[in-house]
Amino acid sequence: MRIAIANDMFMAVEALRRIVVKVPGYKLAWVAYDGAEAVSKCAADTPDLILMDVLMPSMDGVEATRHIMSQSPCAIVMVTASVNRYAAKVFEAMGYGALDAINTPALGDDGLLNKIAAITRLIGKSSYRRSPPVHHSKSLPPLIVIGASTGGPQALKTILSQFPQDFPAAVIVVQHIDAQFVQGFATWLNEQIPMRVQLAIAGSTPQPGKVLLAGTNLHLVMRPDLTLGYAKEPLHFSYRPSVDVFFKSVAKNWTGKGVGALLTGMGGDGAQGLKQLREAGWHTIAQDRKTCVVYGIPKVAVELKAAVEVLPIEAIASTMGKYLIE
Repeated sequence: MRIAIANDMFMAVEALRRIVVKVPGYKLAWVAYDGAEAVSKCAADTPDLILMDVLMPSMDGVEATRHIMSQSPCAIVMVTASVNRYAAKVFEAMGYGALDAINTPALGDDGLLNKIAAITRLIGKSSYRRSPPVHHSKSLPPLIVIGASTGGPQALKTILSQFPQDFPAAVIVVQHIDAQFVQGFATWLNEQIPMRVQLAIAGSTPQPGKVLLAGTNLHLVMRPDLTLGYAKEPLHFSYRPSVDVFFKSVAKNWTGKGVGALLTGMGGDGAQGLKQLREAGWHTIAQDRKTCVVYGIPKVAVELKAAVEVLPIEAIASTMGKYLIE
């Protein structure tokens, strides 16, 4: 795997370089000391992965990510001294296609290498009829479940910003993001949309007007009593929490009316779960190719015939609302 580093601090570059080159199979592709240089070097020699600093002179990591993902796309992980402090920039970069983020002081050898290994597995798996009617319980609120990965923060903002504060449905989101950054993500999203955003905790229940985010490195699941919980199993998924694990638990247990959606992202996590939701009578949606940052997960869902509709990101919220109030 060829890994590039974009960082304006020599000591940070050297620390990252030492971690990368000691692993068999990993090779340093190049080093750039600002965003503009990273864009230029990536266009001439596109690596498998870039470790991209958030704050750099000339052009910062957010703008560099935007240029790279539109001109010579590759996997990007944002590296910063504090993800929570620079949450707005980190999630803006993730909206352009950055896969993940990591804190520089806390990364350590294992933290960074584990993240690279997970991304390697995802890269290896990726490429950039109506459901039968069922009886829905009238005592349960309508439920929207959403899975997202690469580019997900901005896609979620686009959808959820269209719902009012008193939206009559409950929303649960599984976004591929490291647990140490999810509180910052919740804070950022709270500032972008009218609905309340909270981390899902064990025992939480879906409530109208509230968005619950999966909040740990365990799998979020819906239990038979319709409360939410976290589980270690299954262990073999590249990302935890897994969209598939959550969607399948919802398909098994939720008897109310619901809409499931898979948004932009690399890999295929969530496609099988979306199919099970459709088979359980849910209205299911996949984001279309044109508006995806990475058309990976939705593509797999479409190939599995898991989606009732394939829609541009701008049309998903209105479609959800129309279906739920029919």
